[in-house]
Amino acid sequence: MHEMAITQSVVDAVCEHAAGRRVHGVRLEIGALCALVPDSMQFCFELATEGTLAEGAHLDIDMRPGAGRCRSCGDNFVLQDFILLCPCGSADVEVTAGHDIRIRSMEVT
Repeated sequence: MHEMAITQSVVDAVCEHAAGRRVHGVRLEIGALCALVPDSMQFCFELATEGTLAEGAHLDIDMRPGAGRCRSCGDNFVLQDFILLCPCGSADVEVTAGHDIRIRSMEVT
């Protein structure tokens, strides 16, 4: 379950950036091609925040679709999963978005 390692890294970064302030919420943006399960991330977040400045904080996850560009026809299109096929039928596809995980915001006091 790689969600735990990734979530722990997020919690570490958030707590470091909070600089001693209490964290009440975190908003993540996750690309659909990251192969992360949002419910697993929520579960891991609760475990990873225990005993930290973020204990009890809420986690909001915005899933973003992937995007690709066909090298054959030049079309840009949405990728919802790992099937890298252009609507034109070509498999010569460059992934241009969807592998990112971003901490978009955090609420602190």
